[in-house]
Amino acid sequence: MSVDNTKDDFMTIAGRQFSSRLIVGTGKYVDYAENAAAAEAAGAEIVTVAVRRVNLSDPSAPMLVDYIDPKKYTFLPNTAGCFTGEDAVRTLRLAREAGGWSLVKLEVLGDEKTLYPNMPETLRSAELLIKEGFDVMVYCSDDPIMAKQLEDIGCCAIMPLAAPIGSGLGVQNPINIRMIIEQSSVPVLVDAGVGTASDAAIAMELGCDGVLMNTAIAEAKNPVLMAEAMRHAVIAGRQAYVAGRMPKRQYADPSSPLAGLI
Repeated sequence: MSVDNTKDDFMTIAGRQFSSRLIVGTGKYVDYAENAAAAEAAGAEIVTVAVRRVNLSDPSAPMLVDYIDPKKYTFLPNTAGCFTGEDAVRTLRLAREAGGWSLVKLEVLGDEKTLYPNMPETLRSAELLIKEGFDVMVYCSDDPIMAKQLEDIGCCAIMPLAAPIGSGLGVQNPINIRMIIEQSSVPVLVDAGVGTASDAAIAMELGCDGVLMNTAIAEAKNPVLMAEAMRHAVIAGRQAYVAGRMPKRQYADPSSPLAGLI
């Protein structure tokens, strides 16, 4: 089976099909032009937008939509910077009013030092948003119990962190990520903590449906080149997962039979 991000292997979220499994952010770039070039190099179809931080409506200042076309990319409004459920819900209601967006990324942070999700607030606000008709992709801890609760109330994608936001540490708890994948019937995407291409490949080899990243690309010395590297890593990791890796063995296993030697 040949799998790449242009042919027959799709990621389906809330009934929408995407050929790219790499979602990129719109923060920390030098300017919107660099952001747009990186999104193009990444082959992304979804870009996540911090509603509270990105200019979407003030024509007197540079606007994201002048560089990243919402007709070409699916904009995914997110609640970055929200520390209460009320703020998160209010932010996404404003996003729907401004741009008609119903597919959203919910994150409710617990504190400014770790930026870990506040899971009780996340669960509470997710439930309210779903009742209001939002399709909620949710940033969460790598706790399989909480992940299952979020799926059970109707979240359309579960997005556990690989490591703290912006840390670049890579997947720190592959066992829990794998547990979440195995129990979930909706897409699971690693969100936060990816630092380089090998981290993205590892997440995909675990069986994640996709990877969301921002800092790993935006803070690279060459963001556009890193975006291209991430594109290849996500494809390669997905191919390796679908292909099915060889079993790990404690001892050597010769590539050629030892019997019948001359």
